[in-house]
Amino acid sequence: MRHAIDPKIDCVFKALLGSEANRALLIHFLNAILGSDLPRPITQVEILNPYHEREFLTDKLSIVDVKARDDQGRLHQVEIQLLAYPDLPARILYTWNAIYNKQLQSGQDYRLLKPAYSIWILGEDLLPDDPYYSHRFRLRDDHGQGLLDHGGIYLFELNKFATEQVETEEQRWLKFFKDGEHLDADQPPEWMQTTEMRQAMSTLKAFSEQEHAYDRYQARQDFLRQQSCIQGRLREAETALEERGAALAAERQAKEAALQAKEAALAEVERLKALLQAQRPAAGS
Repeated sequence: MRHAIDPKIDCVFKALLGSEANRALLIHFLNAILGSDLPRPITQVEILNPYHEREFLTDKLSIVDVKARDDQGRLHQVEIQLLAYPDLPARILYTWNAIYNKQLQSGQDYRLLKPAYSIWILGEDLLPDDPYYSHRFRLRDDHGQGLLDHGGIYLFELNKFATEQVETEEQRWLKFFKDGEHLDADQPPEWMQTTEMRQAMSTLKAFSEQEHAYDRYQARQDFLRQQSCIQGRLREAETALEERGAALAAERQAKEAALQAKEAALAEVERLKALLQAQRPAAGS
């Protein structure tokens, strides 16, 4: 390829999984991620927001995700998120709820509801204290009893994914998204020697070799770098504010402790004065 292309950049990601030309890739991806949780494999999907090149040229704040309905009526959302931030868990839950909630119109029967699956591929760790790279959140009680088997939220933290030997299609996709930027399209590794991976690599190659596509890719990269820089500065400011707050709190506590010590010392002086006064002989005795 003329240029290295990162499949995690949103316009590339959406071209891979959200375009009509790559409908087969989306089907394969969904089966790879959800296979064990589906009664049978997905064979058809309707892409609900098909990828259009112009949307990235005109709207740098475009909501970048892939939404689809499969042949059983189940709903799917696939998101790439490069930056983690404190409110991201709330956003993840809210968007899953929005997909599930919008199925019914006023007066419709709850029996019409279909499962909704929300898949997030994360470029930064969202759960830094958890060593596992994959997380499947379902509606369960404290004893593991499910309330309703209607989908869930699937998170994959690429920084934690370190598998070298690909054994499953899920691992193949995650390795592609993590290492795709560094792959040689002319001499791909053995784990890329599948129909789906060759098709995915051809999409990267198109971004690399078509001038207008590469310009769009660079523009998105620049925008994401700016976002990362701004978020980094915001984190630094928040850290500095927290440190200043902690310093002020410590200073306040020190002053309060000094004041309490002073009051205790004054009280002790007064006590000793009273004791001394009581021990003096009465006048004229």
